Amino acid sequence: MSSIPKQLATFVAVLAVLFSGGAIAGQLIDADAPHEGDADASGHGAEQTHEDSEAPAAGDGAAHSGAAPEVRGLAVSDAGLRVVVERPELRRGEPATLAYRIVDQSGTVVRDLDVTHEKRMHLILARRDLTGFQHLHPEMARDGAWRVQVTLPEPGSYRLFADFSYQDEAITLATDLRVDGDADLVDLPAPQPVGLSDGGYDVRLDTTDAGAGEESELEFEISRDGETVSTEPYLGAGGHLVALREGDLAFLHVHPIEHDEQGAGVGFAATFPTAGRYRLFLQFKHDGRVQTVAFTHRVTR
Repeated sequence: MSSIPKQLATFVAVLAVLFSGGAIAGQLIDADAPHEGDADASGHGAEQTHEDSEAPAAGDGAAHSGAAPEVRGLAVSDAGLRVVVERPELRRGEPATLAYRIVDQSGTVVRDLDVTHEKRMHLILARRDLTGFQHLHPEMARDGAWRVQVTLPEPGSYRLFADFSYQDEAITLATDLRVDGDADLVDLPAPQPVGLSDGGYDVRLDTTDAGAGEESELEFEISRDGETVSTEPYLGAGGHLVALREGDLAFLHVHPIEHDEQGAGVGFAATFPTAGRYRLFLQFKHDGRVQTVAFTHRVTR
């Protein structure tokens, strides 16, 4: 009988140790504190997510104007639509048929695109170093695919921009093409006020001193052999301009500026969302031929 009190005393001692250990654990772990993945009263997680902690992405421009400038062409899908390329691998220097479709969220081919700049589809191609620019107008086949003959002479990764309008909404979808071989990428040329078109026209660029998030006017004066020339209508305007941002190749939307005097130059309004360098590709028509000239434009503030 004398062993029972000893056993009881031992049992009480063990309980005391367990109780004190639980009390210490309770002090170290607050049962009321939010755990990872729990939401606080505002509905946000206790730990800040990666998206919440990131600064505004380049191209948001909210810090400058309160509303994001119009930047497109950063994703393969947008506005419930997606671009699907049949064969994104091409052989360098060999003519090939490039085919792609615009599909909705269910995978159904979208056919009824709006007409913009006299075309239902504008296809822009540019290598990742912003060389090899092409502006093409594919035709839609009976199966709903847009097809066009292309030749990409240099190897590397190219960006495909499908630029169109659907239900009165401007949309630019983008994806990558791959051309076999080792790419010899080149640096972006330094900004110059005068460029030479592929047909030998001199083009001078004048811009307003606008910072990121502010509307800038881009005026192009075109001449040949020292004489100013008047451009012919091209895609419903005096000229067509594509602006791509260095790095991510964001596609900037630009607006033609109407001039009172026909042929007094070609003008556009653009809002550059961030400081940095942009490549401007101007196309205009004269003597029945489309000319292309490229400029590097720097936004410093």
